[in-house]
Amino acid sequence: MPKQEAPLAQLRSYLPDGCIDDVLQFLHEHQVHLTITRKRQSILGDYRHATAGQSHRISVNGNLNPYAFLITLLHELAHLFTHEQFGRKAMAHGQEWKNEFSKLLARFLLKKVFPPDIEKALLRSIHNPAASSCGDERLLRVLHGYDPKKEGACLVENVPEGSSFTIPGGRVFRKGEKIRKRYKCTEIKTGKLYLFSAVYEVVLT
Repeated sequence: MPKQEAPLAQLRSYLPDGCIDDVLQFLHEHQVHLTITRKRQSILGDYRHATAGQSHRISVNGNLNPYAFLITLLHELAHLFTHEQFGRKAMAHGQEWKNEFSKLLARFLLKKVFPPDIEKALLRSIHNPAASSCGDERLLRVLHGYDPKKEGACLVENVPEGSSFTIPGGRVFRKGEKIRKRYKCTEIKTGKLYLFSAVYEVVLT
């Protein structure tokens, strides 16, 4: 099964020190069914609003480091709070959601649960948070520094131009020139060109 219900007693191991009580309070008060998933390439978390017979549902990737896990969980809780107040009137990542996410981030920043470099990155974007953590390159770059180290793993921006790398699934690419914020890379097998984010994690070959 790709998903498993998060035993609340074990949730502490996924989170930074000093925030479990606040998180549990949110989950209990808003009757959230939290699941922890295996790594998903396209999303870090997901929210589904309550329906007849079902609670609010949030999923978060279980492979995230504790700081990325907390930020992703707060991102999804902001969707829940926005839905409770505005229903379908609010845009998915509109101003109402940004306000709720900013308030949640501010609450945990005051508790000093983040290291100084992550705190600094969050403070730079707290008044206009990105729709996705993946969309905030500065934050993603800092968060990557707290991931478990994997042999040969690095961000695309750190791959030497002309060198090859692999992505999950085993496809191999050669890094080319930078075009605005992305790098033009050629798939070795097919010769097709693809654009990669500077902060996408790959493995050097």
